[in-house]
Amino acid sequence: MKNRSEIISAIAFLTIAISFLFISSCKKDETIEPTPLRTYADLENDFDAIDISDGIIDVSLEATSFLTWDVRIISPGIVEGETYPLVFTLHGAANGSPTAHQATACLAEPGLEALGAIIVSPNGYLYQWYEGPNIQQVLTLVNLAKKYWPVDTNKIALTGYSNGGNGSWFFAETHPEIFSAAIPMASSYNTYNTDSVGRYIETPLYVIHGENDDLFPLEDTQLWVNVTEAVGTNVTFVVAPGLTHNEPCNYVSYLQDASQWLINDIWQ
Repeated sequence: MKNRSEIISAIAFLTIAISFLFISSCKKDETIEPTPLRTYADLENDFDAIDISDGIIDVSLEATSFLTWDVRIISPGIVEGETYPLVFTLHGAANGSPTAHQATACLAEPGLEALGAIIVSPNGYLYQWYEGPNIQQVLTLVNLAKKYWPVDTNKIALTGYSNGGNGSWFFAETHPEIFSAAIPMASSYNTYNTDSVGRYIETPLYVIHGENDDLFPLEDTQLWVNVTEAVGTNVTFVVAPGLTHNEPCNYVSYLQDASQWLINDIWQ
């Protein structure tokens, strides 16, 4: 039986295809050659063809006939018969930069190196990570990675900075069946219910925040950590002394500590 995220992927592709056909049918006065619609099977075939044997790979996946996903994949060097952790790293901002997913050298690569993981860095373009198109992208990429790569499905985690940190909170809360842990950095994610009681998050969290964050005030994130911890969430909160919001490269040592937390406390 297909799991929930696989069903969501299939429904999304069907919805996009129907919408495209409807729009095309409205242009009665134009003669347009029909464009063959991409299928989920086409996307699977392209994903299966990616060579992740070693190193850094930047790929553009044609998700549908009019939607492309730009993704960086960092491989630890694949040995036949071995399985590997899978870590998604979600970039900050949502400004449409075509190279945002490639900004891995100063934080994600050194910060996650000890994990020996396959690292996936997708580009979210103009959407927040908790908005529909990016939810679909992340969940579909997870499903494909589990199907075609040697992934240890008990060791799937995600991290992110700023907007990516908010996305890490979101996926941790909404998909505990997939992610074993999340490491949000420089984030802002309200964990209150409408009744002013914190929401329980099943996925363990290691939250890192700069003492002098000038975009997301420390006291706000501290409060939201406290209220979710009070209802039983497994959350570690680390304050980075002196750090502001726009210096992600200076969070490397904190992400390295979080990687050891994954190894020793979550994936042991």
